[in-house]
Amino acid sequence: MRFQQSLLATLAPGLVTAIAPPAIQGMSIVFSEDFEGPAGASPSNAWNVMDAINTNNEVQTYTTSNQNVQISGGGTVQFVPRKSSSGHWTSGRIESKGSWTPAPGKVMKIEANILLGSNPTINKQGMWPAFWALGDAIRHGTQWPASGEIDIMEQVNGILTGYGTVHCGSTIGGPCNEPIGRAKTTALPADGFHTWGVTIDRTNDNWLAQTISWTLDGQTYSTLTGADINDAPVWSTLAHSPLYVLLNVAVGGDWPGAPNLLTQDGYGSMMEVQWVAVYSS
Repeated sequence: MRFQQSLLATLAPGLVTAIAPPAIQGMSIVFSEDFEGPAGASPSNAWNVMDAINTNNEVQTYTTSNQNVQISGGGTVQFVPRKSSSGHWTSGRIESKGSWTPAPGKVMKIEANILLGSNPTINKQGMWPAFWALGDAIRHGTQWPASGEIDIMEQVNGILTGYGTVHCGSTIGGPCNEPIGRAKTTALPADGFHTWGVTIDRTNDNWLAQTISWTLDGQTYSTLTGADINDAPVWSTLAHSPLYVLLNVAVGGDWPGAPNLLTQDGYGSMMEVQWVAVYSS
């Protein structure tokens, strides 16, 4: 349905208007993206469109081609995994150039409105769409997972489960159970756009009482406290240090496993994003 709307927007420019992130009472939008633009265009200059990255033993290559990542023309961006005639997978990934953190005594939210492709679960083996945030320190030499990572929404293999996870620390195990991470899950709606978010709350002066919470359509399904981590420097990498935003569809890798002969590429396995916003109190 969204692909049809994108085609309609191409035929009748201006018919579809991008949807802006909603206002949240008591908070200001410090960054927003509504992915407005012509069909086939690249995302705005606020983003790095990544290529040639491969981690976690994934099988795809990320490209800058609009076959893999494109403005739809319907006020969204689409991340579309593709399989070539030779069996090679490509896909799309973007990373915000900016990074953000809540000031002491403040609250920060990172949210995005996301639709997942309509292929049935049996045809999504190996698909790994994700909306997440990485510690900006990784851009300056700090190794993962010591840099910190907050996964806001992940899905694997088309199963209707959404994951919210943190990665942290510099040792196997540790407060974030590395390399698996510290995760909670929620039922993932089968249809339509849904708003996934994470909130970092520093309103309490005591870091042990500060929180990171995960939401789906405004409802909290997981909360992590400083006391749960119980390590002040590690908590700082998650809640007190700048984070940048990432959106991608990986294919294969250590978690979902490799795609199989039933796995389908294209729009039915894509991730489509209507808007992204960072809010601050």
